[in-house]
Amino acid sequence: MLFWGLSFVWFKIVVKCYDPITIIFLRLIISGSLMIVFMFLTRSWQTIKREHLKYFLLLSFSQPFCYFLGESFGLTMVSSTIASVIIATIPLFSPIAAYFMVKEKVTIHILAGIVVSFAGILLMLINPDFSLSASPKGVLLLFVAVFSAVAYSVIIRKISHEYNPVTIITHQNLIGAIYFLPLFLIFDFKHFITIKPDGETILAMLQLAVFASTLAYVFYIIAIKGMGMIKANVFTNLIPVFTGLFSFLILNEKFTAIKIAGMILVMFGVLVSQSHRIGRFLLKKN
Repeated sequence: MLFWGLSFVWFKIVVKCYDPITIIFLRLIISGSLMIVFMFLTRSWQTIKREHLKYFLLLSFSQPFCYFLGESFGLTMVSSTIASVIIATIPLFSPIAAYFMVKEKVTIHILAGIVVSFAGILLMLINPDFSLSASPKGVLLLFVAVFSAVAYSVIIRKISHEYNPVTIITHQNLIGAIYFLPLFLIFDFKHFITIKPDGETILAMLQLAVFASTLAYVFYIIAIKGMGMIKANVFTNLIPVFTGLFSFLILNEKFTAIKIAGMILVMFGVLVSQSHRIGRFLLKKN
């Protein structure tokens, strides 16, 4: 969640130079290439079973394709903090999808954590004068990303026990890059070849590829495999906390007392959602 929170900040740096589709395509190509090298060095390559190919195609279509289209274009219309807050609503929709699609149990701890965290998210969306300043179109695009992420979580649940995270992420990103290739060639290629990026842009792009498009997904798949879709997705509420903090430090975005209060509520909500698991862990330790 730290890496995904920072990705909104890194995107704001890179988008000054490149268009959104170019950013997505490059981070997928870089990430996929690094993962291929890693798999060959560690001999961790797994062959995809024919009957699972449809899941990988759907997985890549939901995320990165639909998710990144919604998130990246939405980010060009709203601040990085507000964008991350909207993305953090994923846990509100995940329990519904998990209950109907994979029959996961929804406990009172999880529901309470979601409610408390969402209260914190609402606080972070409110300006000091209690108004909302966000483009409706940008908000709509970001919710496209939210529903794409929920779909992704459902699909990943079906294959996370069949393949290791490295295999899943590598195929996910390479298939995603194929999806984006026509859009890149049609809309962005002419602009791309005219750009000479500076060091800050190159560094931010590499950070997006390595940390946000690779390591974050590997950790996330491990979390879903070990904790379940609902509990893992509650942690996405931490994304706006990290984004708000680093947007203030790096992008000089306004950091109000309301945002601080919202972040505290978000973190408390995550703790509440995990209270049963934490309690069991402490009892085992004692």
